Amino acid sequence: MAVAVDVENRSGREVPAGEAVAVIRATLAAEGIDDGELGLHFVGPEESRALKRDHLGIDEATDVLSFPLDAREELPEGLPRQLGDLVVCPDVVGDAWRGPIVHGILHLLGYDHGAAMTAREQELA
Repeated sequence: MAVAVDVENRSGREVPAGEAVAVIRATLAAEGIDDGELGLHFVGPEESRALKRDHLGIDEATDVLSFPLDAREELPEGLPRQLGDLVVCPDVVGDAWRGPIVHGILHLLGYDHGAAMTAREQELA
């Protein structure tokens, strides 16, 4: 079963949605996650800035934000894994979107910034 990715583009720019979904699924598969659901939202810099300010207390636009839900928690049988939402700002990431998406997915799976996350990110990006 493949991970279901609900894509929404509110950025006002053309985005590589199909390629981004492929990177998401490959990253999740490499981490042993082959089913579940997540949202991928492309947003403009104003929305990115507001989300980062409201949730992290930092008043700046950013490349990617992760809003995890189930991560790797044990779930009751039959309940679909809700991985959370990934918010990407094309104006900030530009053409270098693959690394930020991998970074965001690792956060959805419970990784925190540090050597282990950096090493895994380099392997996957």
